Parts: sequence; structure tokens; C-alpha cells
Amino acid sequence: MGGTRKKKDTDGLCEHVRGLTEGDFPPPRTPDGCEECLREGTEWVHLRECMTCGHVGCCDDSPERHANRHFHEMQHPVMRSIEPGEDWTWCYVHEVTGELGP
Repeated sequence: MGGTRKKKDTDGLCEHVRGLTEGDFPPPRTPDGCEECLREGTEWVHLRECMTCGHVGCCDDSPERHANRHFHEMQHPVMRSIEPGEDWTWCYVHEVTGELGP
């Protein structure tokens, strides 16, 4: 990723999160929980879904922080919250949030 990283534009968004809709995400692989927490028997606080592969991981407030680990292991740059009523995204590369469009 080194030399190909793009910077945020003047609207504060990056090319990874600008204009995303729910249709840009694959179906969550485990919509009822964090993949690793379900397997390990650990608990999570909130769930996040990877835009690239549909991996569901737990948030940074959760003890294991599996969504963050997934980014560092797989380098998939964008996730979204899959909590009811939330429509935001996060770019790990540029550390910016975005909102899912209609």
C-alpha cells in the first residue's frame, strides 16, 4: 500500500468511503456475531463488517478487537457498523468515517 496511498479530499473523505451504499458490502458471513468470538466463546460489544470479504468482527471497545485485527492481517481497508440504526463506515487506511448513502 505504501506508494499508492491517496490522501483525503477537501470534504474530509477518502476514495475508500466516499459514495458507499449498503449494496457495496457483501452479505455478512456471521450476521449474528463476531466470527472469532463465536468460535472462541468470548464476548463482543459491537459488530463491524468488512467491505471486502464480509468478515464480521468485534469493535475496538470489545476485549479482542477482531475487526481491527482483521484489517491488520488482511489489509482490507473499509468496514461498516452492522449495529441496528447505524449507517457509518470507517477507513482504516486514512482513519476517516463516512456514511452509507441510499
